[in-house]
Amino acid sequence: MGGKPQPPTRPPPQYTNHVDVPRRIIVSLWLFLLAIPAIAADRPILVCFGDSVTAGYGVQTGQAYPDDLQQKLDTNGYRYKVINQGTSGATTKDAVATLPSVLRLRPEIVIVEFGGNDGLRGLPTEQTRKNLETVVSALENAHIKILLAGITLPPDYGPDYIHAFEQVYRDLAGKYHTAFVPMIYKDLVHVPNAIQQDGIHPTAKGAAILADTLFAALKPLLRK
Repeated sequence: MGGKPQPPTRPPPQYTNHVDVPRRIIVSLWLFLLAIPAIAADRPILVCFGDSVTAGYGVQTGQAYPDDLQQKLDTNGYRYKVINQGTSGATTKDAVATLPSVLRLRPEIVIVEFGGNDGLRGLPTEQTRKNLETVVSALENAHIKILLAGITLPPDYGPDYIHAFEQVYRDLAGKYHTAFVPMIYKDLVHVPNAIQQDGIHPTAKGAAILADTLFAALKPLLRK
């Protein structure tokens, strides 16, 4: 045939998937990172909201009762993440002021431990009642489970004031049907070395006892 010779045909280039391997790794990594918020969100939050007793005044980091409570929950198969929102020196007025930061955490359960500093300062019990009710009612309206932790005062504050002070907790627990510990120190007051030398704050040993006391009261609110 007299036509021009045709150039030899070449096989089509063969592409390897070497570039696809790191791409798949990157995609898998992104999918994992995107899943982290969902994993974290699946772990319910329990907030310990209180004053220096919750904050762990006078004990080393990791020895406050919320730390012991986290260990207690983990050991018993509960998946809650405990967040310590304790502030040394805080009164019930401070509790009202900082409540929005607790609500932003979207907790499932909140332990409310305030009032001791009100009492020690001799503040009017009606003021304490009003502030605590503001906190408790806001948590209830947000459909958050509540454990109200009460406390008492030294005898030198007088029987009338002490009775009125303790009654604040009883009334609010009854009105809002919260879980309730009338006196959080009930299991440690007679235990040697459970209270610091100031006669107010728990030691690390005392904090562990507090965690046991609160865990028992929390159990009806917990889910696995």
